[in-house]
Amino acid sequence: MAGTDDTVADDDALYVLTAVLLTPAQFPSVLGDDYPAACAALRLEPYAEGYGLVLGQDGDGSRWTVVVDDVSLVAVAIASWDCGMEYDLSPDDRSVVCALPGWPLAVAVAAPGVPAPHDPVHDPETDGAEAVVPLSPPDTEAWGPAQRRLGADAIASQWADWRGQMDDDQDSEPASGTAAATETGGDAEADGDAGASGAAGAKSGDENTRATANRDDGEGSGAAATDAADADGTPDGAPQEPDAEGSSSAHPGIRRALAEARGYLDDPPPPGRVRSSFAPGDARMIRADGPGWSLVARTDDIAFLLLDEVPGEILPVGRGPKLPGLLMSLEAMAVRPS
Repeated sequence: MAGTDDTVADDDALYVLTAVLLTPAQFPSVLGDDYPAACAALRLEPYAEGYGLVLGQDGDGSRWTVVVDDVSLVAVAIASWDCGMEYDLSPDDRSVVCALPGWPLAVAVAAPGVPAPHDPVHDPETDGAEAVVPLSPPDTEAWGPAQRRLGADAIASQWADWRGQMDDDQDSEPASGTAAATETGGDAEADGDAGASGAAGAKSGDENTRATANRDDGEGSGAAATDAADADGTPDGAPQEPDAEGSSSAHPGIRRALAEARGYLDDPPPPGRVRSSFAPGDARMIRADGPGWSLVARTDDIAFLLLDEVPGEILPVGRGPKLPGLLMSLEAMAVRPS
């Protein structure tokens, strides 16, 4: 394998552009709700120790994803790059599991000195009669599972910003959130007091681009989701005070998601469905996914939910009497980066 600083093309070389981990604790969540699902998207067996994915181009410019079982080597390379250091990622041939045509994730760079990135051309004489469909990134243009998981990842990585924006909204209209929580009442405290912190569905400040799931005119549809999130999956807007009919505590999807998350404690989900990562202080950051929902939370704070059925909206869930216990129980069963 060769680094991208090489300028002379070698048809047999792979010019490494980037790499990612594919392990139960760390995997591109855009590929699936859990580790086995992410592996299935790449036609790989869910090997317990995980894989490293090396994305690059060959001398013809073709996109290739090289799967290796030397996870530690790839982890060191990623850590070095994240620190701005150079690192020549050259896995030993013995660690190569397979080479898959295409890229499963979007890559914004290209190798110098070779043709523009393109999928390999199938050659029946050398590749066999049956063509392998090249990997391609999931569609994140319209709101759906991939964009919902990307949105939850973005909130986890920028927790302080999202939490701070919600607090700012509370300070500007303190009475609104209290009224909404009181109006919905009852079952809202089943697992957490959704809206008890003055929280609500996130809406964009631009009335023309915000997600329309809760509009009173009944015209909300998934088509509006293309404007409801940025290209990187970040939901477009900040948590704000709820409208009387748009209170997050009133949305049935919240209770359903929390009930399914609590069900994981009795019936453990596939590896990677619940993940725990570092958070400041003594807290942990929890990421959990399920059919149609994604949860991100800090064990010492509130939770945020994103639902397929509410495009582009962030639904905060206050601490309440039971949410802390749920989060701690999820953290106890979650997989952690080694």
